[in-house]
Amino acid sequence: MSNIVIKAENVSKQYLVGQIGTGMISHDIKRWWAAMRGKEDPFLRVGMENDRTKKATSDYAWALRDVNFEVKQGEALGIIGKNGAGKSTLLKLMSRVTSPSTGQIKIKGRVASLLEVGTGFHPELTGRENIYMNGTILGMTRKEIKSKFDEIVDFSGIEMYIDTPVKRYSSGMYVRLAFGVAAHLEPEILILDEVLAVGDAEFQKKCLGKMSDVASHGRTIIFVSHNLLAVQSLCKTAIYMKAGTIADSGPAERVINSYLSREVRNCIEASWDMENAPGNDRVKMLAAKLVIDKPAGMQDSDVIDVQTAFDVQFEFYNGVDGQVLNLSLILYTTSGVCVFNVTTPATKLSKGRHSSRLRVPGGLLNDDIYSIVVHMVKDASVILHTVEDVLTFEIIDVKRGETGWFGKWMGAVRPTLEFTID
Repeated sequence: MSNIVIKAENVSKQYLVGQIGTGMISHDIKRWWAAMRGKEDPFLRVGMENDRTKKATSDYAWALRDVNFEVKQGEALGIIGKNGAGKSTLLKLMSRVTSPSTGQIKIKGRVASLLEVGTGFHPELTGRENIYMNGTILGMTRKEIKSKFDEIVDFSGIEMYIDTPVKRYSSGMYVRLAFGVAAHLEPEILILDEVLAVGDAEFQKKCLGKMSDVASHGRTIIFVSHNLLAVQSLCKTAIYMKAGTIADSGPAERVINSYLSREVRNCIEASWDMENAPGNDRVKMLAAKLVIDKPAGMQDSDVIDVQTAFDVQFEFYNGVDGQVLNLSLILYTTSGVCVFNVTTPATKLSKGRHSSRLRVPGGLLNDDIYSIVVHMVKDASVILHTVEDVLTFEIIDVKRGETGWFGKWMGAVRPTLEFTID
């Protein structure tokens, strides 16, 4: 007997751009007439690629185009890609929320889906009632649901509000209960879309632990997330989606590296005029720049080796005379690991332009792709504005392989420390 539990065959999904619902009645009549004559849907002949950076040239866009893949029982599959790549559309097709325009998806087993906050919950029902409703939908008996009830409530951490209508829940409470229900009611296939995007760090850690436990018991997990570290730790295989198609698939680590190499580009300098600068009337970011110490013998000044030192420079505008400000710089890897968080001293500033500089020594960071987030903070406590991904850059190991080690050195940092043998 085949152990394939999900099989997508030439799956495509087309949407009408800028419209709500199925479109005009004239289009529906033309589709019906084509179907009556055994002809192809006439509106599937037109349509543009789902590229959000381009102006629409057609009334239709392909959210997915000719997608083919298989998922085996007990497999944890990660799906990654930029916003608009078609990830959530694919999950909706697998969850039977909508149907494909062409092709088919064959699924064997019960499916539990957590696609967005509140999916599958009735807002007027209490948490308790929603647990029983979801279990019933999955085909479980009341006795089976009751045996899991206490475990779900304990995992969710919302016992105090279990008899409160879920419409009064915060987004964090919603996703806690929804994940608890999906993970504990024992579906054969668990589909999760950005479940880690809501909730605190402790709950995210619990979710990953529970998903690993679910996978180890032979159930299948389909996991969509922008947290590449979570995808790599949970999933052995992955699919990289781009503009509605599968750009790459295979072992998770290789697919993630493929995604990063294609999608992430160095941005080591940015500047804005006063009118368009990110910020507000109290503070604005005017410029950010990486200044690299050019190593001897290296011609490309944009290349940052693991042994290369560099400065991160900022220029910003203080809009309130005498305001006490500091900058907080957070360095992330593209897999979501925070490498460090450093701040300038809180300083009373005059109104006008000011600058700041951070020195990063060589021999500190590992080879990886990094992004910088900057918080502009008042009185060392109030964040006035945050600039996400103000700079993005790659650090490489130029001498990789010279010592016989060709793999990536483990860890987010690789400092040169005194470590001896006597």
